[in-house]
Amino acid sequence: MMSVLFFAVTIATALALMSLGGGLYEFSVVDQVWPARPELIQPNRGGLSRRRFWIPAHVAFELGLIVSLIVAWSVVELRTWLLVALVSHATMRVWSALDFIPKALVFEKVDPVTISEDTARCWVRRSLLRLPLDLVTCVAMLTALTQAGRLM
Repeated sequence: MMSVLFFAVTIATALALMSLGGGLYEFSVVDQVWPARPELIQPNRGGLSRRRFWIPAHVAFELGLIVSLIVAWSVVELRTWLLVALVSHATMRVWSALDFIPKALVFEKVDPVTISEDTARCWVRRSLLRLPLDLVTCVAMLTALTQAGRLM
């Protein structure tokens, strides 16, 4: 049982860290360039499709986290940290769904010449505010993984 638990938490932690890495890449590379060149994030104009990464990344992590919670539910030390990860991730996802994703979809679809660089840069700066929630999720997952390792 402990090896299944450790495996589930390891996979979920790796997926959380992958999402954090994707967010850091997006902010440090993509978001630094696209406000001046919006076609870079417009798939119908040959730009990258962020949803090709984010949809599978989030779904995979969320499934991994749910499996980890189910397997570790009776282990209080793990359950607490997994619930912290769940709450921080859910907060970030709800905030994204209500605010950031709709605006990103507009940026992806409109004529690039109609996008104000200042408006795009404002979106990029605000988007960075989601990073602390991703960090909380990853720290909670790493703490849960450490606890799972100690139980082995």
